[in-house]
This record gives sequence, structure tokens and C-alpha cells, in this order.
Amino acid sequence: MGLKGFIEGGIASIVAGASTHPLDLIKVRMQLQGESHVPNPSFQVYRPALAMNSGAVANVSISQVVSRPRVGPISIGVRIIQSEGVAALFSGVSATILRQTLYSTTRMGLYDILKNKWTDKETGNLPLTSKIVAGLIAGGVGAAVGNPADVAMVRMQADGRLPIDQRRNYRSVIDALGQMTKQEGVGSLWRGSALTVNRAMIVTASQLATYDQIKEMILEKGVMSDGIGTHVTASFAAGFVAAVASNPIDVIKTRVMNMKVAPGAVPPYSGALDCALKTVRAEGPMALYKGFIPTISRQGPFTVVLFVTLEQVRKLLKDF
Repeated sequence: MGLKGFIEGGIASIVAGASTHPLDLIKVRMQLQGESHVPNPSFQVYRPALAMNSGAVANVSISQVVSRPRVGPISIGVRIIQSEGVAALFSGVSATILRQTLYSTTRMGLYDILKNKWTDKETGNLPLTSKIVAGLIAGGVGAAVGNPADVAMVRMQADGRLPIDQRRNYRSVIDALGQMTKQEGVGSLWRGSALTVNRAMIVTASQLATYDQIKEMILEKGVMSDGIGTHVTASFAAGFVAAVASNPIDVIKTRVMNMKVAPGAVPPYSGALDCALKTVRAEGPMALYKGFIPTISRQGPFTVVLFVTLEQVRKLLKDF
């Protein structure tokens, strides 16, 4: 019974992750907007250091840079296609598949085990608090297992926004993990792991607990039968709750994982708290919700595909 939950959750997670990968890539690019230590010449606009009202210019310098305006998910998607090609929307998809195989398979399977163990055998009920605790535990364990793939995925998705001479140019997730280990040490594979664990605990608890709770409420009140309508409704609600709860941690996690540390140089961020403080000081509190539109645009479809696929896989494997 326990192994079956891992298989069902793994299949559903891989399908959902691969099919919504372009939305996740756009979300990562948006979350990295505004980082002052990552120059990108292709988007920089220069102005004179000193200009006269009359139009005359003295001591012209290109050392000052006008920060480019924020752009939305559609604009970023179009820009990626124009500058990097359509295939760039699937940059890092191999890392996504590995991440789902490690992280999501673990969290889905473990949540299923805990849920079955803690459910009252007589009534068949499980309190919402128990579902949340099960999600917190399952998410934390899954994130610890899948962190290396998560770091590789973020870097591969973000690579195209860097100047050509600064790109890492990983050929695949295996190449990414190999280069990271060789150049930065094994510890780099767990860079940002505390953030990953915290985010995964929040996402899993809010996502899985909300889905189960909403589904139970719909069925108990007789609003809909146990079919695809119920599954879509409950899963979309779960995706929204998970996006709202996790976006601030996701922004910080993305920036910490993506930072490039040169040998002997001081890292842009000393840790998660330092990254959060620098982000808020430089860009304002709402910077923690940067990329929220693509987050919910991805989290919604991802969660719907995840649970609809999960329910179908459960039916197929019902007799096994």
C-alpha cells in the first residue's frame, strides 16, 4: 500500500512538472528581475553622466545604467522565444523531471502513508490539522532528497538571462550536478536547502491538505460527485492557496540558488535572511511577491494536472 502511493504520486508529479515547465521557467526569470549584481548588457539602457538642459552633453559616460522596467510573464515569454528560441522554454526540463522523481515522489508517497496511518479507522475522517502536519513532514523530507535537482533546475532555467560570457551552459541535469560538484564542491548541491525545505513544507501542507479538505467538503455537501469536476475544483483551490503561501520563500530560494560565487569573492548573499533583507531594501516588500502571476499561472495548472492525473492513476492501479 505504501509503495503504491509513491508510484502513483511519482507518475502524476512527473506529468504535471514536465507539462507546466515553461510557466515555471518564466516565473524564475521574473523572480530574478531587479538583482543589481547580475548585469545583462542586452537589456541595459545607458545615459550620459552629465547633461545640460540645452541638450549639450559634457563628460559623457556610460557607467551609469538606467534600470529597465519590470515586464510581465507574457512579455518575458515572448522575449525568451525571440532571443533564445522556442526550445529555451524547456531549458532545464531534465532537472525538473529528476526533481519531480526525487522530491514529489517522496512527498506524495510519504503524505499518503501518514494520512492512512492517522485516519480514524471507524469514521474514516482525518482532521485538517493532521493533514497539515502530514504535509509539513512529507514536504520537508521530500525537499531534502530533491534539493540537488532543484538547484540544477533553477540554474538551467536562469542561464539564458546572463551575458554570454557568464553563462554556465549546462548540457543536462547530470552535467549540471557534475560541474557544480567539481567547481563548487558537494555542498553546493544543497545550497539554499533550508529555504527549499521551508518552501516545500508550506507548499505540501497547503496544497495536499487543501485538496483533501475541499474535496471532502464538496462530496459531503453533495455539490458534485467524485469525478473530474470535483477534482479540478479542489485542485485549483489548492494551487491558489499554495501559491499565496509559498511565493515569498520561493523568490528568496531562487535568488540564493542562482547566485554565482567567484573563487575568493564575497557572495552576493550570505544566506536566506540576508537575501530577504537586501531584496526588500532594494526593491520593496512586494518584491517578495515578484513572479506571483506566473506562479499562480503555473501552480494552478500544475496542481490541476497533478491531482487529476493522480486520481486517474489511482483508478488504473486500483486492483494492483
